[in-house]
Amino acid sequence: MIPAKTNDRLEPETSQRRFAQKGSTFITRHNIPIGRILGIPVGLDYSWLVVFTLFTWMLARNYFPAEFKDWSRLLYWIVGADAVVMLFASVLLHELGHSAVALWYKIPVRSITLFLFGGVAQIGKEPPGAVAEVLIAIAGPLVSLALAFLFYIVTPLAAGMEPLFGLAKLLAYINLGLVLFNMIPGYPLDGGRVFRTILWAITKNLRRSTIITANIGRFFAFGFIFFGVWQMLTGKIGGGVWIVIIGWFLDNAASGQVQQAMSHGLLEGHTVSQVGGSHCAVVPAELTLQQLVDEHILGTGQRCFLVNREDNIVGLMTLHRIKEVPRLEWATTSAARVMLPLEHLKRVEPDTELWAALEKMDSNGVNQLPITRGNRVIGMITREDVITFLRSLQELGTLPT
Repeated sequence: MIPAKTNDRLEPETSQRRFAQKGSTFITRHNIPIGRILGIPVGLDYSWLVVFTLFTWMLARNYFPAEFKDWSRLLYWIVGADAVVMLFASVLLHELGHSAVALWYKIPVRSITLFLFGGVAQIGKEPPGAVAEVLIAIAGPLVSLALAFLFYIVTPLAAGMEPLFGLAKLLAYINLGLVLFNMIPGYPLDGGRVFRTILWAITKNLRRSTIITANIGRFFAFGFIFFGVWQMLTGKIGGGVWIVIIGWFLDNAASGQVQQAMSHGLLEGHTVSQVGGSHCAVVPAELTLQQLVDEHILGTGQRCFLVNREDNIVGLMTLHRIKEVPRLEWATTSAARVMLPLEHLKRVEPDTELWAALEKMDSNGVNQLPITRGNRVIGMITREDVITFLRSLQELGTLPT
């Protein structure tokens, strides 16, 4: 699986607010950082720890004892744990395949997260065209196919060493399975992204192509669920449960893409000026953080402030910026010292389309943007403003074309 999207942080995102985020429905911001590869932060979602434990248990108690009856109990557990670690290394290489091609197209990759059923490489913007979209999408499966071939070659060479033989054989099957699963022609899987590009070329309608391929993804998801239930009814409880969960996961991801496409259609043609934007109070640059908290935040619930110096807006202050300063320094630290300078702020014009504004928030990892006319700030637009406007469109029965 690939790209979801999102530098200057105005306010930290929460999972509830990640509106219009591609392919990241189940990715939380709480993960375990494990380092950087190609300059990309790599992390483990906490759900990975659950999978590591359960997969190791299943391999050590079921798969390897059935395949190799003479091993010691400790060896089953050691090889089982090694297999799960190698599985996630394979998934990481799969995501690095996507990322490497994205970087080749000068597309920033914000992070790679390994989670419950695989991984997601979160890219900073849309691919520049159909060819780039296809190449980024197929890069991951090609890496997995190469790994499957590599382990297939290693398997007979390790025939004299059963633990290595069993590990190589299993990883060959697993990586081949990753290829087959990811090339299902249902969005947001890799094969679905390729099929969506083909439909887009035929229909000239990206939204319609997304909805079609996402619904194909849901069709396959229901197939997984029904097959998993049938497996459980025939006594294969463990495998059946996992297949059902995979189907549920795929259905939710595909449903999210359908909802996103419909939302895009509703917002199309509407501009930032129609939303109006949230009120953002103006505070003097010399105001201390303690005064800001006591007199403005706690009293009014305001979350962002424009900082004024000599009748000119010079920056923006948010709760996130305040929290970065130790509480003991609030009384002596002015707003001007920790604000985001206006010249560093991402911003939108009143005639910017709402969807473009959302994508700008997403690509920069923020929840609000200043609305400017020239160099003058005239308001603020937030995700909540756009979501409220979208809800009104839905209640009015407005349908996307």
